[in-house]
Amino acid sequence: MKRMHVHISVDDLQASIRFYSTMFGADPTVVKPDYAKWMLDDPRVNFAISQRGAAVGLNHLGIQVECGEELAEMNTRLQQLETQVKEEMGTACCYAKSDKYWVTDPSGIAWEAYHTLDNVPMFGGDEQHDSNCCVPVVMMPMSKKKAASGCC
Repeated sequence: MKRMHVHISVDDLQASIRFYSTMFGADPTVVKPDYAKWMLDDPRVNFAISQRGAAVGLNHLGIQVECGEELAEMNTRLQQLETQVKEEMGTACCYAKSDKYWVTDPSGIAWEAYHTLDNVPMFGGDEQHDSNCCVPVVMMPMSKKKAASGCC
């Protein structure tokens, strides 16, 4: 079974933890000095927030799978898209070791499909890789897009 993943960069971690804990009616399952994650079943989502130098707002979206076979299925789908697919096997990010594939949608939003293999003690596995954790530089939009209007 797959789980939706949403990662948001925040400026005030404690205020955001209080906000989302109240909104979800649940405390985070993981809390670190710069990161928190809720593994919710209703709605079925892996929702994470962090303070790792990214601009405040949506960091990336993803699909978390439960096994290697589901990840292979997701990779097959991603390979059919008209976009670059970046593979990261055994990568350490967000206090976890995972196999993952990254794509960028037509609007420049980064998506990851991933299978978590284990927990790791640091955000990016080691100090020298922390700043590059999450969205690979190659997947980031080439430029910031201006909003056409204030309407949704």
